[in-house]
Amino acid sequence: MTPTDSATAFLFAALLIITLGYAASCKIWPFKACRTCGGTGKLRSPFIRAIRHCPRCRATGLRPRIGLKAWNAYRRLHHKNRRNR
Repeated sequence: MTPTDSATAFLFAALLIITLGYAASCKIWPFKACRTCGGTGKLRSPFIRAIRHCPRCRATGLRPRIGLKAWNAYRRLHHKNRRNR
């Protein structure tokens, strides 16, 4: 086994561990706090100091993570293709 083979195997194993770790964290915590409102679901007007609902998260304060978006897109595509058989 040459050094490049062992380095490639190490990088592959590290990438696999990182990917599985991110998938597990997306399963446990599928949502993150909205960056626009800071997770509160409310925005303050800079001049009048009025409070309104955050349009980006629809006043929930939560946004789906990228892993959840990718999983949902895969499931939609899979469901659509299974229905057309």
